Amino acid sequence: VQLVESGGGLVQPGGSLRLSCAASGFTFNTYVMSWYRQAAGKGRERIALISSTGDSQYYVTSVKGRFTISRDNAKNTVDLQMNSLKPDDTAVYYCNAKRGFDDYWGQGTQVTVSS
Repeated sequence: VQLVESGGGLVQPGGSLRLSCAASGFTFNTYVMSWYRQAAGKGRERIALISSTGDSQYYVTSVKGRFTISRDNAKNTVDLQMNSLKPDDTAVYYCNAKRGFDDYWGQGTQVTVSS
């Protein structure tokens, strides 16, 4: 099983980034996919979730209206479009796949929002 995140980097406040997670080694279209983030000195929090079919999404209040999660079950990818980025969005972002007791994580990608 592999989850490989990409797309992180340094961006100015108000800017945009698109994170991508490439999945392999499991039946992707049967898993709920989520993006989590962990800022320095803080716990890991789930910020966005998308159902296995892509029909339903959930967002934590702090990113609602700015971030969009999407998935392509044909390509086994899940993306996170992040707009209007703020310094408080600075964190390591992780991709997660979950189905029942199966729970997989990527290695994370750093997003830094700073002028």
